[in-house]
Amino acid sequence: MKNAPLGRRRLIAGIAGAGMTAGLALTGVTVADTASATLPGVNMEQVVVQAQVEPRRGQTSLAGDSSVRLVQSALRAKGYSTAVDGWYGVGTTSAYAAWQRHLGYSGLGANGLPGPTSLAKLGYNRYTVNHLIKVGPRTTYTGKTVNERTRRMLAAADAKVAFSLVLSQGSYNPGGEAASAGTHDGGGVVDVSVGKLTTTQRWKAVHALRAVGFAAWLRTPSQGDWPYHIHAVAIGDTDMSTVARDQVADYYAGRNGLASHALDNTPSSYRAPFTWWEKYLRS
Repeated sequence: MKNAPLGRRRLIAGIAGAGMTAGLALTGVTVADTASATLPGVNMEQVVVQAQVEPRRGQTSLAGDSSVRLVQSALRAKGYSTAVDGWYGVGTTSAYAAWQRHLGYSGLGANGLPGPTSLAKLGYNRYTVNHLIKVGPRTTYTGKTVNERTRRMLAAADAKVAFSLVLSQGSYNPGGEAASAGTHDGGGVVDVSVGKLTTTQRWKAVHALRAVGFAAWLRTPSQGDWPYHIHAVAIGDTDMSTVARDQVADYYAGRNGLASHALDNTPSSYRAPFTWWEKYLRS
């Protein structure tokens, strides 16, 4: 082999390469698969949750800094201005929104929260994407518009209580209730009617919603121009409006999600650890 003519060496190398490719194919592994296996992975769940909390609350102890750094490096490589520090702050949000607009997205599609498609396109030949969040198509829950991810979350919370959760307002409702201040413009945000529930049932509903991944609060007439209801925001939803995203940040910090940013008044026995739907499903 060492002394073989150049043409023969090329022929042998080509046969060997073809044999390796065929062998990989027989095992169900492609050349593209082996190439992608060498790339680092970006945890979409962690990136999205940091993107919802950190623009308002600053750098957090949420795990996932390495994934955010990979996203930031990819944005920098494409000419977008952002630090590469693992903190998904205002600058990274702005840079990612610009990337989304470059891809042709607008409105909720260019809100700076990474979706599975834009995140994968950004990472082409740089990283792979795992722990995907998919909000799914629009559907309904008790007659109100929500996306499929929110519908599943509501059904899971409903199963935890001995009464029914009925929505008074759904998602994707721009120009809806004035008191909502735009929180329902996008996905992942609902109001639950509690007029027929006892005080204990209301708090149990809050706890059930929090347990499956909602930032949820019992709203009272003393807080605003509204009847008693539960306001819930699906943590990790990539369709949500900016004001809803800021409510997730407030919830993470133990606040009430209102303009006052006062301390959360939920009794301690009805609170739940900060989580999101996909993480809840793994627990």
